[in-house]
Amino acid sequence: MIPTIEWKDGKVLMLDQTKLPGEIVYVDCADYKTVAKGIKELWIRGAPAIGIAAAMGVALAARDIKAKDFDSFYGKLVPACDHLAAQRPTAVNLFWAIDRMKRFAALHRDEGVAKIKELLAREACKVLEEDIKINRAIGEFGAGFIRDGDTVLTHCNAGSLATGGYGTATAPIRVAVEQGKRIKVFADETRPVLQGARLTAWELMHDGIDVTLITDNMAGYFMQKGEIDLAVVGTDRTVRNGDVANKIGTYTVAVLCKEHGLPFYVAAPTSTIDLSMPSGEHIPIEERHPCEVTDVCGSLCIAPRGVKVKNPAFDVTPARYITAIITEKGAFRPRDIRKLGDAGADLDKVRIKREERP
Repeated sequence: MIPTIEWKDGKVLMLDQTKLPGEIVYVDCADYKTVAKGIKELWIRGAPAIGIAAAMGVALAARDIKAKDFDSFYGKLVPACDHLAAQRPTAVNLFWAIDRMKRFAALHRDEGVAKIKELLAREACKVLEEDIKINRAIGEFGAGFIRDGDTVLTHCNAGSLATGGYGTATAPIRVAVEQGKRIKVFADETRPVLQGARLTAWELMHDGIDVTLITDNMAGYFMQKGEIDLAVVGTDRTVRNGDVANKIGTYTVAVLCKEHGLPFYVAAPTSTIDLSMPSGEHIPIEERHPCEVTDVCGSLCIAPRGVKVKNPAFDVTPARYITAIITEKGAFRPRDIRKLGDAGADLDKVRIKREERP
C-alpha cells in the first residue's frame, strides 16, 4: 500500500491525490497553512486521513509558536486550530483530531512549552498509528459479512488512500482476500471528482485485488442482473440515530440496494461517530466549486460556460437503508450506534454476527 501521510524530519509528507493515477507526488508541508491548503484542495481526503493531517497540522503550528508560558502559547495555537477546522465542514474527524490535540496540550500545560511541542508531535504520530490498527480491526469484523465468491460494490474511496493505511470500506475486502476468499469489486467512478476511478481502482489494482470500474449510473443495472452481492462504503460523519453522511451518490446506492434486497454496509471508525448530533438533517453539507462539475480534472471542459451548477460534496443516507455499521468495536445496527457512547452498555448484546447477514 502506498503511504498517504507521514511525519518525517519535522515536516508532514502528504501524497497529493489530485495527481493520481497519473503521478505519485508527495508534498512537503513545512507549516500548518500548507497542511490546511492540502485539506481544502483535496491533496488529502477521506475522513480518517483528514483527521491525521489536522493533528499533524496542529503539531506544526505548535512548533512555530514563539512563547515562553503556556497561556501565551495556547492563545496562539487556538487561531491555527481554527484555521485548520475551517477548511472542510462535513468530515467530523477534522474537528475530532483538532479537539484531541488541544485537550492534549492543555493536559500537559505544566510540562513547559518546549516539552509540549515535542509531545504534540508524538501525539500526532500516535493518531496515525492508531488509525492503521483501527482499520485492521474494521477489516476483521467486516470480512465476516463477505462470502467467498462475492462481488462488492464500493462508492468513492474509503481505501488506504483515505486513511493512515489499509482503509475503512476496503478493509473488509482486504481481509477477506487475505482469508483466501475469491472476491471481486465493482468501483463506482464517483462523479464529479472521480475518487472511485482515480483512487479506488488504482489502489486495488496496485494491491492485486480484482476490480472493475463502472460509472455511477450503472450500479442499478448490475444489481438487476444479479452481479452485485453487497455494498460497502465509508462515512465522513455518523450521527446518533444512525444516519450517515458520505460522498454524494451514496444515498442513491443505498436506495438501490434496498430495492434489490442487497446488504448495504457502512465502515465507520468510532472517530467518525458524532453522538452530539441527533440526526442527519443537522449535518453540514459542503458545497464545492462548480468547476468540479463543469471540468474534468481541471483541464477538460464538458459543459457550457456560465451554466448554473450545484455541487454538494456529500449526501445523507438515512439509517433505515443501512444493514449495519462496522466499527473497530464490531458491527451494529444503526439504531444501536448510540450505545458506543454509553460507558455502561453491553456491546456484546447488540453486536451483529456474520450469520445475521441477509
